[in-house]
Amino acid sequence: MVLSLFRKAEITPPADIEAASLRSDRFRLEREADWRRLDTIVTALEKNRPRRISDDDLLELPVLYRNTASSLAVARETSLDAATLNYLEALVRRAWFQIYGPRIELIGWLRRFLGGGWSAAVRAIWLDICIALVVMVAGTVVGWLLVDQDERWYYSLVPGGMAGGRAPGADPEVLRESLGTAEGADGLGVFAAYLFSNNTGVCILAFALGFAFGVPTLLLLVHNLSLLGAMYWVFSEAGLGLDFAAWISVHGTTELGAIMLSGAAGLHVGRTMMFPGDRSILSAMQTAGVRAAQVMAGCTIMLIVAGLLEGYARQLVGSTSARFAIGGAMLLFWALYFALVPAPQERDT
Repeated sequence: MVLSLFRKAEITPPADIEAASLRSDRFRLEREADWRRLDTIVTALEKNRPRRISDDDLLELPVLYRNTASSLAVARETSLDAATLNYLEALVRRAWFQIYGPRIELIGWLRRFLGGGWSAAVRAIWLDICIALVVMVAGTVVGWLLVDQDERWYYSLVPGGMAGGRAPGADPEVLRESLGTAEGADGLGVFAAYLFSNNTGVCILAFALGFAFGVPTLLLLVHNLSLLGAMYWVFSEAGLGLDFAAWISVHGTTELGAIMLSGAAGLHVGRTMMFPGDRSILSAMQTAGVRAAQVMAGCTIMLIVAGLLEGYARQLVGSTSARFAIGGAMLLFWALYFALVPAPQERDT
């Protein structure tokens, strides 16, 4: 009896496979014409060639999509062959994107983003910006006070490569020379690219560390700004505090603004994880993540501007008053942009 059951098991699977194959072939033959028609229309839309689509095909597009989606549901329920199932899944996904996907192009998105989307996202995290600003100011003061009490702190806060001879007790003329200008713009493009890359790393790190409930982001902001406070102490002791402030303001009002916004975006995510309110953590994180991503996308623009200012304007403009004017103008521009540019109007669907 066992042998008989075993023989039945050997004979049955080929018959089942043959029946399933016939059923799959019949299913495909009955509907394949519509699938290919939909595939042709979607391909033309993907290649941005709508003129190749006839009026009849364009009118039938929603119907063809629904029929194909129905075929996919049947294919899943009846366990048809994997090739047919994969083809239908890919086709339905492509068709959905062409019918229901976003219609805005890159230029349109950028216009909407710069025309209020970015500024609205920044205003939405105002509390986190205030926290980041207070922490950055505190970090600068801490750096100043530490070096003022013990000059050895300077070498712990400022990397040797960044100091470049600007250290406690340095000759004032050497310090003044480090604040000077370049003779020409040759090579400044490479310098600007290096500065952009370095500043981008700091901003990304400040944002990414926010996922650890924001604590590492706060520590990073304190550390980076304590470096600034330590360097300012050195120049101030040499009687060059005003010159250093002008030198750093050219790009600093933009660069430090980007770092502040990046840190605030990270804090916003971390604070949302800790205090999701009435919503679930995942729902709150989704909203906070989208908002923080918008802020970070704008920080990229600020870093590009800061790199150009640091690589060109600061190296070519030597007057203290002119440097203050550039830095002040950039600070005023960013403040007015974030405060006054309204959020874009929502489009009717």
